[in-house]
Parts: sequence; structure tokens; C-alpha cells
Amino acid sequence: MTCQETHIPCKVLLVDDEENILRAITRLLMEEDDLELFSASSGAQGLETLAAHPDMALILSDQRMPGMSGAEFLQQARTVAPEAVRMVLTGYADMAATMDAINKGGATRYITKPWDDDMLRRTLLEGVEQYRLVRENRRLTALVERQNAELSEWNGNLKGRVLEQTATIRRQNEELKNRNQQISGSFRHIIVAFSRLIEQHSSRLQEHTGNVTGLSVCVAGDLGLPPDQIETLRTAALLHEIGVIGIAPEILDKRVTAMTREELGIFLQHAVRGQTAVDEVEELREAGVLIRHHHEQFGGGGFPDGLCGLDIPLGSRIIAFADYVDRELEEERGEAAVRKVLEKAAKELGHQLDPALFPLMEPHILALYLPARSQHDEGAEKELRPKQLMSGMLVTRNLYTGAGLLLLAKGTFLDTHNIATVVRHYSIDPPSGGIHVSWRAAEPGTRFDSESAESLQSRQFSEEKPNTRHSTMELRPRQLIEGMHIARNLYSGTGLLLLTEGTLLDAGKIVSVARYYEIDPPSGGVFVRGNEG
Repeated sequence: MTCQETHIPCKVLLVDDEENILRAITRLLMEEDDLELFSASSGAQGLETLAAHPDMALILSDQRMPGMSGAEFLQQARTVAPEAVRMVLTGYADMAATMDAINKGGATRYITKPWDDDMLRRTLLEGVEQYRLVRENRRLTALVERQNAELSEWNGNLKGRVLEQTATIRRQNEELKNRNQQISGSFRHIIVAFSRLIEQHSSRLQEHTGNVTGLSVCVAGDLGLPPDQIETLRTAALLHEIGVIGIAPEILDKRVTAMTREELGIFLQHAVRGQTAVDEVEELREAGVLIRHHHEQFGGGGFPDGLCGLDIPLGSRIIAFADYVDRELEEERGEAAVRKVLEKAAKELGHQLDPALFPLMEPHILALYLPARSQHDEGAEKELRPKQLMSGMLVTRNLYTGAGLLLLAKGTFLDTHNIATVVRHYSIDPPSGGIHVSWRAAEPGTRFDSESAESLQSRQFSEEKPNTRHSTMELRPRQLIEGMHIARNLYSGTGLLLLTEGTLLDAGKIVSVARYYEIDPPSGGVFVRGNEG
């Protein structure tokens, strides 16, 4: 039997003025290894022993002793060793003395003389076990309370740590998300920059990548393609002509039907060269596949691999359709030209073009190439290339040669003669941008006074904040406001297309415009329409 989990012997005190009784009881308990026995011949001696050993487990005291009765001794012992189990041994049937020992001394049992050895031994061992259980219960209770307190503190700390870690993770995720968005945005801007370099490589490519990209993304949206596939298609459309870099501009400036056999062989390499150019960038490899196959024909016979039908990637088929339309409208504009190209495209369905894409393409083609009908009034200004000019158009801004010579005054109606003059000057002394014209002639009798570039600029560049919502305005970069729409293509001073008509301005684009005006300033202001929302 053990007194504690540490196996420390339990202490037992025997108090009796008769030495033979002490020896007899001691002999009964001698074989119990887990008991440490103490004896005293009087109450006073017993109190001294308790003072030295207050952790006594059991006290057995005789009731009738000289000097101090058992009841009096147990009463004082209760103070010194309150946890000890107390028992009284009496040889007299004195009920009053027994009750006194129980009530005052806290005795739990009384044993009469003479006793039965087995009964006495069992009673004493039960008392020791009772003490052990009480102490163990108290120890366990204290342990549970301490552990509960530690657990409560740990839970509180854990909750705090969890909340702190959660906040940290959320903050890091937000930072990571912002960084990924910045990287993604930078990546997209780089792609756009590449597309502009491609456009600069040949005059026939001006606006081409932008138009093809716009049509392709619109159709992809109508088809319900996932955002990642639309983004891949957008990238491929922006870079679909990257393979032409390195091909002589005089070849690129020709229509395919006008190329010699040798020139056509060189030109047909650009789809494969385009894929090769972007293949080193893992993020562009899917777009590279679309670039490779954008000159395949739906009925077969295209290049470079002669694929046909649904074997051609969907993105390539979309780009091919948009590319075909924009090239056909390269030198012509107007509703008649657009209708003519749509009729021509319809004849190519199943041969060169995917028939399933025609009903999706048509409305977007009309919206893109007939902006005077689809976006604003017919008299809105447009910036065109020389080959896009038509007789009867009205010049809406003075046109100067690259050397500063006034070539056409504002208010001039175009005819075959002055169109030819413009084309010739764009070959020998090209202006910095396009020709600003109105799609519809002015009413008869309208008079236009020519203005110098300086007076026109001073009049149109108002320092006041624009407050018009629908009219076309020419503004300085710092006057631009988010939500405005570009009303005319904006070209840099060296002729690079910066923003296309219809572009919605946001903070990023306004910052970009301001930067363009510092490094390669356009010849005039930015033509915009107010927020129509």
C-alpha cells in the first residue's frame, strides 16, 4: 500500500499510557511496509510528535490517560494535523467520553478493549487508505485546477496567436495578391508595348493589332470562354504579328496578292517565327500556339501546318477571322466598305473562315468599323491614314507636314486632287499623325475660317476643368478625368498609336498619357468625350 503516488510511507501515531498496548498494536502493523509507526505514552508526548510530523496520516489514542484524556489530545491534535484520520481506543463503556472524543476531537471511529486483532488491523488500514484517498483527491483536484488554469491561459494565448497569425496570413495574402496583380498588370503592359513596336514596323500594321484584339476578345466573351482563356487570346491577338519583325517593311507594305513568290515565302514564315519568339517565356507558350496557327484556313490549305476545321485551335480561328476583316478594311472605311467586306467574308465561310464565328463577329465588326453610327453622331471627327480618305470628307483640323508647312486648312473638303497631294506628302515629308476629318460633309453655306496652329491650340486648351458630359473636347493631360472616353486615336510625336478611339480612361491610362507627353509628346491635345454614364 502506498500513501502517495511517490510511494512515501504513510505515518501512523499510537498514543497510550500502557506500554504493552503500544507494543501489541505495533506488532499488528509491523508487516506493512508502507507504514511508518510512531508511539507516545501521553497526550503531551503525542503533541510533540505531531509538531515534528504534521503530515501524520492516522492517530490512534487511548481515551483514559493520566494528565490529558484522549478526547482532549485529539482536540488539540486536530489543530496540529487537521488532515489526519483520528480514532479513539477505550476500555470502558463510557458513552459520554466517547461522544466527547468524536465531537471535540473529530474521531471517526472508536475501538473497544479488548479488540480483535484482524478487526483492529483492518480498521487502521482503512483509516490510512481514507487519508490517502483524501490527499490524493486533493492533489488531483489541485492538479486539475492548475491544468485548467494553464489550459485556459493557453487557450487564451492560442486564440490570440491564432488571431494574430490569421491577421498576418491575411495581410500577407493581400500583399501577395497585390504583388501578383502588379506583376500581371506589368506583364500585360509589356505585351501592349510589344504590340506597339510591331505596329511601328509597318504602316499597314497601324491600329491592326488593336482592332484584331478588340474583335477577338469581344467574340471570346460572347462564347463564354473562361477568363484565363480570354487573357491568353488577348495576348496572342496583341502579338500575332510579332513574327514580322525582321521582315523588310517594303514586303509588309504590300498586300499578300501583290507579293512576289520569294516575298510570299518570306512572309509566310512569320507565324512560326512568332511562336518561336515567345516560346522562351513559359507564360506565353499557350498564346504562342494560337499565334502559330492564325493563318491556317478552316477548309485546309493554310500555313504553316495545313490544319483544317476544329483541329485549328479556337483562339487561332477567332484571330484569323478578325485579322482577315481588318486587313480587308485597311484602306477603306464607311458603311459600304464594311458591308462589302462582310459579304466577302461570308463567301469565305467554310473555306478560309470558321462559319460558326460569323454571327458573333458581325455585330462587333459593325460597332468597331462604323463608330460614327455606333458610338456618336455622324459628324464626329476621326483620325485617318491617307489611304482611308474619301472625297467629300471635311478636314476638321489644320494639317501640317513634318517640316511645319500647312498642307490642308481646317474646313477643306477633300477631293481626288488634294487626297493625292496628302498621300504624296506622307511619302516625302510625313506629318506626325493622321488626318482629322468628319465623316459627313458640312451643311451647304457653312463657312470655315482657317486658324493657325498656335491660335487653335490656345483656344482649345482651356485651363478650366471640363464640365461637358457629351461633347468632344481637346484637353491637356492634367485635365483628364477618369471615366472619359477617347474621342479620336491619340498618336505620339513620332507617330506611335497610344490610345484608340473609344478607350475608357482610368487612373493608370491618365498617368500613362502624362508620361507620353513628357517623353514623346503628341502634336496636340487629347480629344475626349465626357463620362456618358
